[in-house]
Amino acid sequence: MEKKERGPVYYSDYLQLGKILNAQDPESAKEGIRADDEMLFIIIHQTYELWFKQILHELGIVRDIFKQPNIKNNAPDIYNSLHRLKRVCGILEIAVTQMGVLETMTALDFLDFRDLLRPASGFQSIQFKMIEATLGLNYENRHGKAYYLSQLTPEDIARVKKAEEEQSLLLLLNKWLERMPFVKDASYWQEHGNASFWKKYREAYLLSLSPAEQQNLTMFDALFINDDAYPAGRSFNADASRSALFIMLYRDHPLLQLPYELLNTLLEIDEQLSMWRHRHIHMVQRTIGKRVGTGGSTGAEYLRGAADSHYVFKELSELTSFLLPRHMLPKLPEKLVTDLSYTK
Repeated sequence: MEKKERGPVYYSDYLQLGKILNAQDPESAKEGIRADDEMLFIIIHQTYELWFKQILHELGIVRDIFKQPNIKNNAPDIYNSLHRLKRVCGILEIAVTQMGVLETMTALDFLDFRDLLRPASGFQSIQFKMIEATLGLNYENRHGKAYYLSQLTPEDIARVKKAEEEQSLLLLLNKWLERMPFVKDASYWQEHGNASFWKKYREAYLLSLSPAEQQNLTMFDALFINDDAYPAGRSFNADASRSALFIMLYRDHPLLQLPYELLNTLLEIDEQLSMWRHRHIHMVQRTIGKRVGTGGSTGAEYLRGAADSHYVFKELSELTSFLLPRHMLPKLPEKLVTDLSYTK
């Protein structure tokens, strides 16, 4: 078939700048009120929504990769996932920095048009809610869950609920981690007399604890030694938690380097989201004080509650409580060391 000749692509047509640059319609202008900063307010929030769309695009690709029944640790898919998650971190860094531009608008500047926005509110950003759901924040763990859909249209409620029904990245990560054989495959530990890795690790961990840290041992036993005592309601099951800690401990082995970077990047995403939320809190306090939000929320008080509770990967960060310095780590069996290398 003869290749169809493509016509020239024009910059403004390709980017649809006619739509984008004419998509600002200040409410103050409609009312004949002079509010010079409403243009900034609109453009900042439109920019956020474009970045949110890109984040959802990247997370969708990563989620499709982890839906596969098997992913080799040294496969291109792991690098691709890591690359895209790092891009999400970069976007979130911009989102935090961008708040500084919005903060050039003073409280009085905002009051010039604020009342004209009701009941519109950033709380109605369904893309941000979809990002949280895609990462793994479920309905039960949401702050103010009875309120968070109340200001949306039926169509947008359906979009958010659809995102919540999909397998989240947190759930898929759990499935990926629990498949790792390194600490549960007994064949690796035969030369150690079939001794459990975690019992050997517990002995070294106990020696590392100060008197004030002895309570850590109770949680260590519940997570890594006694399956019957594994805490209910955790996002990661026992096998996934063990694999995650093992990756953190032995990250220097070639096959674990990318998985470690991936876990660390997920923690960075949580951190950047937290920084964005806290920057938002301070901006709201400076701009509206103790007033309620335009959407009817409690303003800074609601944002503070969400910031304190909406950590998606907090169970990964908690595992750092159980790390040991390298010189105290149990020596791995030679067969396992070989399998964790790229060359065998």
